[in-house]
Amino acid sequence: MRRTALAVGCALVLALAGCRTVPELPESGSGVSPYLRALMLPSVGPTPLDWNRLPGRVVLVSFFATWCFPCLAELPTLEALQKEYGRQGFQVVLVGLDLDGAKMLAPFADQYALNFPVLVSDEPMQQGRSAFGLIPSLPCTFLLDKEGQVAGAWQGMAGHTDTSRAVEKLLRR
Repeated sequence: MRRTALAVGCALVLALAGCRTVPELPESGSGVSPYLRALMLPSVGPTPLDWNRLPGRVVLVSFFATWCFPCLAELPTLEALQKEYGRQGFQVVLVGLDLDGAKMLAPFADQYALNFPVLVSDEPMQQGRSAFGLIPSLPCTFLLDKEGQVAGAWQGMAGHTDTSRAVEKLLRR
């Protein structure tokens, strides 16, 4: 009964926020990494997340906020990486930590029309209760290998060259 009420409440909030619905979570014993499971969040903007395509891909997860200047300055690098490596099995995923959630992120995602998904973090993620833990500063980036495990992580902006090298190394594995 409690789960049903929670599910109905979540569905109502998502519908009212204008977010795309979150796909059904795989069973916890399904072999899907906890980092990929943590990305089961609603997406906003013109590029939806096809969650089923993430397993087996190299995934760059960047946590950001619309008010964070270094986060905004990093967007062209992330777009270039997605364009360069997307067809080779690479995916950039942006996770917004704005406290206003979809209310702030949806217009942002529509205006920037990014070539990768923008996800809306939930309250547990904002409080550090996800596989990624507490995000200490923005931007904060995690690079996941094809098995969905963290292969690299950094705080602040990373250069295109260094990030490209890391992505290429993981794609070759």
